[in-house]
Amino acid sequence: MALAHAILAALVDAPCSGYDLAKRFDGSVGFFWSASHQQIYRELAKLEDQGWISYESILQAGRPDKRLYTVTDLGEQHLKEWIAQSCEPTPIKDDLLVKIFAGHIVPKQIILAELENHQNAHQKKLSTYKDLEQRYFQNPQELSESGKFRYLTLLNGISYETHWLAWCKQVMELLNQTIEN
Repeated sequence: MALAHAILAALVDAPCSGYDLAKRFDGSVGFFWSASHQQIYRELAKLEDQGWISYESILQAGRPDKRLYTVTDLGEQHLKEWIAQSCEPTPIKDDLLVKIFAGHIVPKQIILAELENHQNAHQKKLSTYKDLEQRYFQNPQELSESGKFRYLTLLNGISYETHWLAWCKQVMELLNQTIEN
């Protein structure tokens, strides 16, 4: 997926400024497609050149004009066509798995410490996802159509983090058993 598609997906429901888009991106699409604010601003210019988005200048006293970006009909059509195209599962590229694969060449405590760091990060992300679920998705059957689709991506994140934490626990137990023996 190109960053362009993630930006179009984030903008398709409501126009917003580049700054607000970057903030919105961090709290939604950014959970599964990361991009820096600089990358987002560069991509906005490209999307405008392609006619996929347009903007309205909003005058601001004592500050530069604000650009309010909107997806054009052409941009929405492009996004629909992209969604309709089949995509391949994303290949796994995970430094931690490479470290574990060759982990037998270092003391197990090194791998366990790395696993603990990752476990903490995944637990934090799972907590964030659970908070979002409680805050915005308590009654999934009552959500708007777009809300239901957003909830589906959140369910994937919850499932991923839950599975990852279960795997991590299993790995740590196995490694701790071999240390004790």
